[in-house]
Amino acid sequence: MPPNLPDVVLWSIPAFVLLTAVEMISYRLRPDEDAAGYETKDAATSIGMGLGSLVFDALWKIPVVALYTAVYELTPLRVPVLWWTVPLMLLAQDFFYYWSHRGHHVVRVLWACHVVHHSSRRFNFTTALRQPWTSLTVWPFYLPMIACGVHPAAVFFCYSANLVYQFWVHTERIGKLPRPIEYVFNTPSHHRVHHASQGGYLDRNFGGILILWDRMFGSFTAETERPVFGLTKNIATYNPLRVATHEYLAIARDLRASHGWRERAGRLFRGPGWQPSSARPPAGPDSGTATGTATEPVPERAA
Repeated sequence: MPPNLPDVVLWSIPAFVLLTAVEMISYRLRPDEDAAGYETKDAATSIGMGLGSLVFDALWKIPVVALYTAVYELTPLRVPVLWWTVPLMLLAQDFFYYWSHRGHHVVRVLWACHVVHHSSRRFNFTTALRQPWTSLTVWPFYLPMIACGVHPAAVFFCYSANLVYQFWVHTERIGKLPRPIEYVFNTPSHHRVHHASQGGYLDRNFGGILILWDRMFGSFTAETERPVFGLTKNIATYNPLRVATHEYLAIARDLRASHGWRERAGRLFRGPGWQPSSARPPAGPDSGTATGTATEPVPERAA
């Protein structure tokens, strides 16, 4: 068993509260008409989603811990928790986080979980707390770490550390940082792009701690124009239950209206904006990309 690892999320709550208060006060003292800022109902919904996620994550961890423990006991490999192995575990977890995050943008049934985090049209520290209640889809991406002998408790620790790091990147109050930092790490500038709804920003900058993964795998875009936050088709609700479930309900409606198993599979496993060919408008002289190929409808998602 590894030594007792701290619950970094729990220990970070006072910092979350303090930073949120500081950001709110900063908008009072120095308003920015171009910034999305704060809105009371939106912030309350984000905080409610965060509190709810703590409850649901505790429930989801029961089957996840059982699966992780079974895989860990079956593998002959063991990675000790030492001062020099923990940074390597964090690096590995961040790598798998990148692919989990990317997958949750391009597979609709996974997007139904992650869309919650992008459903606010504001971008502030409370947006970081707007977490999904169905995070069971996240944990399979870290099974390779367990199979390589990383203890389940160490994986949960690394995941929590990654989550805590990402809190500070949810703000418009921090501009671009020195170039070496912007090149290596995920920053507020990079994450503003990720939360934007403009077409050129969609599905970009998936990194958690490091932005290097996006540079390596072709999903990086620098912040140029000011982002417009939210979804390409926003939801008009502050009800946490509807925020948590609206995309699952949309999937259910699409499945009921689908014709055949191929279309049903597309509705579940293709991109959030996927439509069967029979439902797409015919390509005209002004449609498609610069190469003349027809494009799919704009997906109902954020970047």
